[in-house]
Amino acid sequence: MGARPAPDPRGLPFPGPGTCSRAPSRPRGCCGLSSRAGGPSGRDRSERERPRSVPGRRTVPQRALPSPAGGEGRPVRTGPALILPPYWAALAMSLVISWFVVPASHVGPPTGASLLVYGLVAQDVLTAPTPNGAFWSIGVEAELYLLFPLLLLVRRRFGAPALAACMTLPVVARGLMAADASPVEGANGLAPHLAPVFVAGMIGAGIVAAPDRVRRLPWGWFAVLAAVPVLALGVAQGSVWTVNHYFWVDLAVAPAMAMLLAAVATGRPALLVRLVTTRPVRELGGFSYSLYLIHLPLVMAVIRRVAPHFVSPGLPTFWFTLLVALPASVLGAWLFSRIFESPFKRNRSWTSLIAPVRARWTVGRTPVR
Repeated sequence: MGARPAPDPRGLPFPGPGTCSRAPSRPRGCCGLSSRAGGPSGRDRSERERPRSVPGRRTVPQRALPSPAGGEGRPVRTGPALILPPYWAALAMSLVISWFVVPASHVGPPTGASLLVYGLVAQDVLTAPTPNGAFWSIGVEAELYLLFPLLLLVRRRFGAPALAACMTLPVVARGLMAADASPVEGANGLAPHLAPVFVAGMIGAGIVAAPDRVRRLPWGWFAVLAAVPVLALGVAQGSVWTVNHYFWVDLAVAPAMAMLLAAVATGRPALLVRLVTTRPVRELGGFSYSLYLIHLPLVMAVIRRVAPHFVSPGLPTFWFTLLVALPASVLGAWLFSRIFESPFKRNRSWTSLIAPVRARWTVGRTPVR
């Protein structure tokens, strides 16, 4: 057996792009160290059998990404198997609230078509009365998951700039051809401008495999410089203009978001990293998906069914909703996550999920001799 390869200095489980994938002309080892006469050449059996990291391609089923503070973190698991079960549970809860407490839309309560469309996560393509106004983004996410393999292929074959151009230029062209160069957004309808935002996140996340010289760049300051013009424009034009131009605002904030993601992944700025790694914030992040799924029906119920009995419309209703709906949503999301989200984080398949229940059922039915 050959010597165990040295760990990658960036804390990655395997060397990232710029180490093995782009070998220079003179002989080098896997981590870019020159081979010495009489020493290991880097071609031993353990080196040949070790998976290589390729840009845009995962070398293991669940890659352990480094934490913002450095070092190897827990495996990151995403995909339909993780997002759909909590979504379907939230859909059932939203339908009940919309039918019996308060409709989620001014067009009325959901119908049988709503159950079919939202059950199939087709709400971004087909139109039906919504049971939950927050569910539009789940439809967009489902479309992006279908597009994700193609995005990875483009990223691997042609690089990040080509991927960004392929996803951004057609979207910008579509926006410019719309009436008044401002596409109208609604509860339904394709949202192509979110594809470049998704791609920007992909490119930003690639910092974990970037060379050290790239990781040392002041990405936090780059994010600030990219965000200031967008914030200044929003303040100058006002909230109404901003809402009517979300198509362009979403595209404009994407670079700042990607750079902020890169900054946090490299452990900077330290103050922000310490904030997002505190226990309360990490606990909140653990059930943030559940919070997103169920918060809107609870908020609507407080605004339309509870607040009128205690406060007058306007600003008093706002403060009452903030004081009542915020803790109710957080507590409800935590309970919802414990039942419908956490089990799917701990188990990789339906078989492993139901195995403990089946084992207890089998033990309970086994006759005692």
